[in-house]
Amino acid sequence: MASVATVGSSSLLSNSLTIRQIVAILVPAFLLLVAQLPAYADTDPRLALIIGNGSYTNVTALDNPVNDAELMANSLRKVGFDVTLVTEATQNELIRAISAFGRELRDAGDDATGLFYYAGHGVQSFGTNYLLPVDIDIHDAADLSLVGVPAHAVLRQMFSARNQTNIFILDACRNNPFVSIPDLSDNGLAEMKAPTGTYLAYSTAPGEIAVDGAGSNSPFTEALAQRISTPGVPIEALFKDVRVEVLSETGGLQTPWDTSSLTVDFQFVPAVVPSPEDLQIRQLWDSVRMSRDPVQVLLFLRASPNNPYTHEARELLQELMSKELQPKPTVPKVEAAKPKPVDPADAERDLIEQARRAGTAEAYQTYLDAFPKGAFSELARLELQSILGNQQRTDPIADPPPVVASEPEASEPQDPGPGSSGVVVFNAPLGVGDPEIATRSIAELITGSPRFPPIDGLPEDVWKNKDCSSCHQWDQANLCEQAQTYLAGEKTEVSKKHPYGGVFKEALRAWAREGCN
Repeated sequence: MASVATVGSSSLLSNSLTIRQIVAILVPAFLLLVAQLPAYADTDPRLALIIGNGSYTNVTALDNPVNDAELMANSLRKVGFDVTLVTEATQNELIRAISAFGRELRDAGDDATGLFYYAGHGVQSFGTNYLLPVDIDIHDAADLSLVGVPAHAVLRQMFSARNQTNIFILDACRNNPFVSIPDLSDNGLAEMKAPTGTYLAYSTAPGEIAVDGAGSNSPFTEALAQRISTPGVPIEALFKDVRVEVLSETGGLQTPWDTSSLTVDFQFVPAVVPSPEDLQIRQLWDSVRMSRDPVQVLLFLRASPNNPYTHEARELLQELMSKELQPKPTVPKVEAAKPKPVDPADAERDLIEQARRAGTAEAYQTYLDAFPKGAFSELARLELQSILGNQQRTDPIADPPPVVASEPEASEPQDPGPGSSGVVVFNAPLGVGDPEIATRSIAELITGSPRFPPIDGLPEDVWKNKDCSSCHQWDQANLCEQAQTYLAGEKTEVSKKHPYGGVFKEALRAWAREGCN
């Protein structure tokens, strides 16, 4: 991909066009990619049989199974299942419902998905699990297989359909209603083997008791129903999340269990296929993010200020700018060597770094007042508008109203020099300007207090009677580097603000011209 922008503030605005050119190039590729994406086949049959038994006549009644069954039925209808809901089923009604479910699933074809859900009493005997109809009445363990409905009968009906995907969910074993009957004292359900293409889920681990729930639903069914409509979650991950939720809700007393022999991926709600526009902005953001170029990130925010990646882009921009503004490693100074030319952007970097650390509107406005067209002006405007709340939803890096500042200098400064020699020395009086400047050396002045506000309009309590050292880490070496920028910039640089005014800048320029002695 061609470079989005070149470093430097002068190119930021012009390179906005490059963003549009890139998007124009990428659009055909994105449309081709979308055309190749498989569409979700929402015509594949989805059949569900939901059973909820709670009003038992001869054993302990349960409060929540019917509520749970209705909750599951509503949740499954929302994700495309054709649901048959049966509540308070007698033995005959339960057997007929299971038989009809098997026929419908066999008629639906190989691509159908079958789901069976049962809430109510369930017990195990000799390793076989039984679902209990509401009219069950036994006094001997030997009668259980005659009046209960084996859970394997449901699995057999589902397996006979030879379809790819079946889901079998039991929210049973809430307690054992037959603890007083010999040979029926086992807690919970036995673990079952899943026929090929089947996902088995239990509300609790084999041999353990499930909680009916203090509210209107069991913890297991409530957690499951809340997650079914989440797009793009594989069934294995969904039930793992349910397990975590139930463990938390029951204080670790109930651990949902599952086992799988699925041969295809299954999601209750497939992931949303992104639109061509979503793909465009995602591809563009990936390119910008991988470049780790702060200018490209800045242009991305300018071109698309309100997109799903705005927050991520702003965080990356802050990270990159923080690294950019880290002080460069210093090289040990050799006494006899002349100072190296300084990067003219050092003073600007100092000010933007102060603004970044302060994080206030005043700090960023101070930078913009001093460097309205500086290398970091786009960043400063972006941060300033963000801090102010972006109330009018304008371009986040649009230029703020310009502030015209003028330094309180009465006249053009003259070339300084002590006495008549015209030479400025670091530790000697300057000899020019009013007595407060002329009688002091550079070394004395950089430890004193500013005479003028560095920026017009800056409150006096910010700068007046403050030490210059509170804002600048001046010493002979780095001051010499700054002074050399006045040599490079001549009158343009000298005319800019300085706490000691233009006379002091002229003195620094003369000092740099003579080698900063």
